Amino acid sequence: MKPASNKREWPLSKVYGLLEPGPVLLLTTAHQGRANVMTQSWHTLLEFEPPLVGCVVSGLGFSFTALRLTKQCVLNIPTAELATQVVGCGNVSGAGFDKFSEFGLTPEPASQVAAPLIQQCYANLECRVVDTRLKNRYNFFVLEVVKAWVDPACKAPRTLHHCGYGVFRVAGETLTLPSRMP
Repeated sequence: MKPASNKREWPLSKVYGLLEPGPVLLLTTAHQGRANVMTQSWHTLLEFEPPLVGCVVSGLGFSFTALRLTKQCVLNIPTAELATQVVGCGNVSGAGFDKFSEFGLTPEPASQVAAPLIQQCYANLECRVVDTRLKNRYNFFVLEVVKAWVDPACKAPRTLHHCGYGVFRVAGETLTLPSRMP
């Protein structure tokens, strides 16, 4: 049955674009002396304190293996100025390929994990895997943020939001509304 309003049916394959979970991330890992970076857009905040993030990492890539074995990573939050690098990192495999060098990204040492921070990103979240019960079925990892870094010079970051199939939105206007949180 069709709704009475002027809405039209939407393909199920495009639902993702309606529910995009948040800013596109650059997830970094380090394993066997090699650092890697992948573009990641399937994640969700699960808890405020301690900060828990759930994320899906494709089981086909270098990052999945590194995350599974080391149980640590960094979630780097880029701004729209890094859009070309973000898309580039998402379109090539890290197996035998140095994405940092290829896309002009600068790795920096983290304080709590072996995976590197990306200098050009306005925020970096050092994470440890705390739950893998959904890893085998959904490639889903639960991460605890153990250290967070933010560039104070970046007052209003314009983050990328993936809508599917090469389409992105850039976060725009900020609204401040009454909240029960301080």
